[in-house]
Amino acid sequence: MTAPSKVNIVFIGDSITYGQNSPDFQPSVYALDVLKEKFKNTEFTQANRGVNGHTTKSFMPGEPDFAKVVKDADGFYTDASAQLIFSVMLGTNDSAIKGPYGAPASPEKYTENLKTIADSLLKRYPNSKIVFNYPIYYSPNTYNGAMYLQEGLNRLQTYFPQIDALVKSYSNSQPKHVFLGYTTGFADFKKDYLRLFIPEPGNQGTFYLHPNKDGAKLLGKNWAKALAKVL
Repeated sequence: MTAPSKVNIVFIGDSITYGQNSPDFQPSVYALDVLKEKFKNTEFTQANRGVNGHTTKSFMPGEPDFAKVVKDADGFYTDASAQLIFSVMLGTNDSAIKGPYGAPASPEKYTENLKTIADSLLKRYPNSKIVFNYPIYYSPNTYNGAMYLQEGLNRLQTYFPQIDALVKSYSNSQPKHVFLGYTTGFADFKKDYLRLFIPEPGNQGTFYLHPNKDGAKLLGKNWAKALAKVL
């Protein structure tokens, strides 16, 4: 089976997806590099909708950033020859003790929000595909403008089986529209956090939350692997 001739990808996420507004730190840039190398006859275009501090609640229908996602997707969807894909990685800010909009989100609320986002996108773009990636590790002393700490890190890990169950709930639809993406990011980044993250000063010492260039490359490469399977 060959990939479509055109693929448009909207990356939905928080500051990790946003990449500090530099291509060097945007995983989506590296994801497209990998995909272009693998599928040489496919034209890829991306829109990066990562926003600092955002949660699943920030991307719910009716919220300003859902409208921005729709604006990007509407532009892409006018080309009937292109495959539209949404690559989603949210949960870091949902897991915080306090600070981000809607945090802390219980596992049930987190799943409910993701399902609402997915259902809303599929209703508007019935031929699209959605890939849900697990959120990645952060250090247990993470405390900047928002408070995460060990409690947040523990809550973050409760989201993983929720993503699994959500994707499975769509498995009977044919053709398939919802897929599981990169799932080992937590372990991968925890194992090598000193090399993969930017050290940042915080209220409880130096913390590790945002990937550096090497981390962004690793994240992008693994997003690309998940996207390639979907294609």
